[in-house]
Amino acid sequence: MSVKVRFAPSPTGKLHVGNVRTALVNWLFAKGQGGQFVLRIDDTDLARSTPEFEQGIEDDLTWLGMLWDERHNQSKRFDRYEAAADLLKASGRLYPAYETGEELDRRRKVQLARGLPPIYDRAALALTDAEKAAYEAEGRKPHWRFKLDHGRVAWEDLARGHCEVDTASMSDPVLIREDGLFLYTLPSVVDDMDMAITHVIRGEDHVTNTGAQIEIFEALAKCGWEGATPGFAHMPLLVGSDGAALSKRLGSLSISDMRDQGYEPIAITSHLGRIGTSDPLEVGTSVEALGESFAFAKMGRSPARYDTADLDRLNAQALHVMSYETAQPRLAALGVDLGEAFWTVVRANLQKFADVVEMAAIVQGPVMPVIEDAAFAEAALALLPQVIDETAWATWTAAIKEQTGAKGKALFMPLRLMLTGQPHGPDMAAMAPLIGRDRIVARLKGDGAA
Repeated sequence: MSVKVRFAPSPTGKLHVGNVRTALVNWLFAKGQGGQFVLRIDDTDLARSTPEFEQGIEDDLTWLGMLWDERHNQSKRFDRYEAAADLLKASGRLYPAYETGEELDRRRKVQLARGLPPIYDRAALALTDAEKAAYEAEGRKPHWRFKLDHGRVAWEDLARGHCEVDTASMSDPVLIREDGLFLYTLPSVVDDMDMAITHVIRGEDHVTNTGAQIEIFEALAKCGWEGATPGFAHMPLLVGSDGAALSKRLGSLSISDMRDQGYEPIAITSHLGRIGTSDPLEVGTSVEALGESFAFAKMGRSPARYDTADLDRLNAQALHVMSYETAQPRLAALGVDLGEAFWTVVRANLQKFADVVEMAAIVQGPVMPVIEDAAFAEAALALLPQVIDETAWATWTAAIKEQTGAKGKALFMPLRLMLTGQPHGPDMAAMAPLIGRDRIVARLKGDGAA
């Protein structure tokens, strides 16, 4: 069977790490199996969906390297949802209910007070035609509920193993609101059948919903709708490093904001693709390589902990191995393309790509040298080799050590501070040839313009 999965975001906000993780696991599973990834925009809520957010979804997925094989808009498929709803109504599986939100809320409170589960009692099924007409005359519009079988629904979950849901413990789900708006469930089932989706992969908070959705798949199939019930995988949810739910913090974890903050796409995909699995939390060579190594068998059952410190570490890893060929266009865009030797030297000290600007400033200047011992600076200047190449640093520091007696930190830190103005940074043996003899001389003399 050829694998085909889908990601169905609503264009009502920015993509954040929670829904991107869902998209990524779908993408990794499909590509690792040589299958297809479908982008399906859930824009049935026409009032809240915007073209700007829709474009943002495409931009974010493209930037992350998660290109799609098919793309659909649910807003262009209302005729299919109407046709499916008509079939379910004709078969008696979709029925009108007229209770208001307040009435349903009071009913739930009474059930709870009696120690009963607060599920819908199916009172609408007993309505006569006259009672329905009376409600209509009052101006009430019905919402439409799917009549569940009230049995046990079982499936083999790729992430959780054998799963069962008793739909007798659930309220009949509302599929169409009183204003005629389709809620998520029916369009999703219709699209999965029409588009031949083989696997639905999402968070474990949807396990109960899956029981009801499988019944809708089966009901439509019995009505003659073409398509099959897909397989399912329900992943553990994301939590913060402290174990608390991420839901209230997701707004600050949008992919577009993370891009603006300087995170590399491969760091984000490596992080989201490997947390909560048995794979080492290391940066991948590419998102395609992540797909080749992906397997649900590696996924644990505990919530996956999202720790920004891990992402920062992976981001640095991605930069430390980035080739000059890859970095060159970005260096040029920042005006700091000082050549391959420069990139090779400084990349190991970068946390974000933009840090390279500071590294270029150390080479090009101006630098404010820190000279704490003028006599030491004069001795270093007098001993400076005429040619500054890859061997010059070792020769120079050995000579300074012999003349001044300084060694270890007392030798190397003053030189670093005088030449770079910084207590930390790239290897000075490699940096010295990049800085060049003229600038080294000027900085040893305290010239802040060098």
